[in-house]
Amino acid sequence: MPRQGRYSFPRRLIHFAALGFGAGKVPVAPGTFGTLVAVPIYLSLRETGIVAYALTVAAMFVAGVWLCDVTERDLEAHDAPSIVWDEIVGYLVTMFAAPVGWIWVVAGFALFRLFDIAKPFPIRVADRRVRGGFGVMLDDLLAGVYAWIVLNVAVVLSGSVR
Repeated sequence: MPRQGRYSFPRRLIHFAALGFGAGKVPVAPGTFGTLVAVPIYLSLRETGIVAYALTVAAMFVAGVWLCDVTERDLEAHDAPSIVWDEIVGYLVTMFAAPVGWIWVVAGFALFRLFDIAKPFPIRVADRRVRGGFGVMLDDLLAGVYAWIVLNVAVVLSGSVR
């Protein structure tokens, strides 16, 4: 295991972000806690409008590739459980253009966690074969897309207004 003391302050900030501002250090279910960090981020972003939301999430994905790549190399572990920036972005993808209301926040959370944990095809393939920061981010992006599709089917079936 790498020594924590050897990193510069900027490197520690990179790790802090990649570890979901500390949520990834929770000893049990760090991915779930990382996704919880995404909820207040989503609540603040949903007020920005659809274009600003999409651009922000895209920028967070791109930044996440770099953050996760640096942190993964420093931790010497592929997609270490403590790296949860990918869960934050995956949840934000799930919630793109979701209707307002706590039922949708919770449903999106549950759906994203389901797809992130179950890793149906091709998520599991991406998780196993794509390396580096892009690989860390890709499987959660795909889980977010799957959850977004199911959430939107639920929205249509429920007759909810966006």
